[in-house]
Amino acid sequence: MAFLQGVKLVFALLALATPSWAVGVAPGQIKNFVTFGDSYTDSSYYPTADGGYAWPTWAAMYGDLNLYGFARSGCNMLEPAYLQTLPSDHGDRLGWQIPAYLNETNNGTLELNPDETIYTIWIGTNDLGANALITGSDAPTTSIVEVRQCAIDVLKTLYESGARNFIMQNILPLDLTILYSNYSYPNTYWNMERNTTGWNVYMTELVRAGNEITSLMLDALVPTLPDAHIASFDSYGLFTDMYNNPENYFNGTAPYNVTGCIHSCVYTVDSTAEPACTITNGTDADSFLWYDELHPSQQSDRIVAREITAVMQGEYNQWTTWLS
Repeated sequence: MAFLQGVKLVFALLALATPSWAVGVAPGQIKNFVTFGDSYTDSSYYPTADGGYAWPTWAAMYGDLNLYGFARSGCNMLEPAYLQTLPSDHGDRLGWQIPAYLNETNNGTLELNPDETIYTIWIGTNDLGANALITGSDAPTTSIVEVRQCAIDVLKTLYESGARNFIMQNILPLDLTILYSNYSYPNTYWNMERNTTGWNVYMTELVRAGNEITSLMLDALVPTLPDAHIASFDSYGLFTDMYNNPENYFNGTAPYNVTGCIHSCVYTVDSTAEPACTITNGTDADSFLWYDELHPSQQSDRIVAREITAVMQGEYNQWTTWLS
């Protein structure tokens, strides 16, 4: 009898220590999909910076969801001064995204059932890169800590407005893009002299530190948001796996290519000459991880969409951890 009581106690303790299967969203629950982020997520035009549809457009099609895209160019706390002079409706700053969303929800233009709506937040690329942390900026006192706090504040603001279901996507391995690689060349995004190895090492550190800071911030935030369901999506892990195991993801008619890009433009440093640009067309493009020196390809976007759709449909996903 004592032995059986002991066994029951052990199972009771394990039940308390094991995450509840009710964590997250249920299959069929989500009908509306709202996005915040930068050009990786911006679905407001076509073709996008990825050369086609943004990944949320694919996800909305895969999941039969209503898409409401507010992503433009991220937090951009470190953007160059000329962007600060643009009109408020330009849409290049997070300062447009949140006010635009709140304005539409407050005036009744956008009415969403919070139980049926999920919000994705994928921010970081622009604040870490060229004309920002990696090169210096007009905000020298801003660090990676403030940049990641900005992403957390987006989630908090949305929660305070009534949102309850969230997917926070961490920063992908930007050091693997052509722009920040150690074999980079003068391109559309940076055609001046630079130490490519230095950029690559620094970007590696920025991304890993930023993701760890975000994880710690989320762990501290979750207990303060009752009734919220927050998923942490490992974009870093997914893109690293695509880079290391392209045969599992790409199905184009050309050899797998994770170090080049579909649309490449090579500039001559300190020259006004037109760049030498090449583009891969047709089904060969589906062999590439990157569209250009900074942005993912359409095949990569479809993979992101597939994985995020699984999360929104309440399915198990290896890149996702539900925190609440």
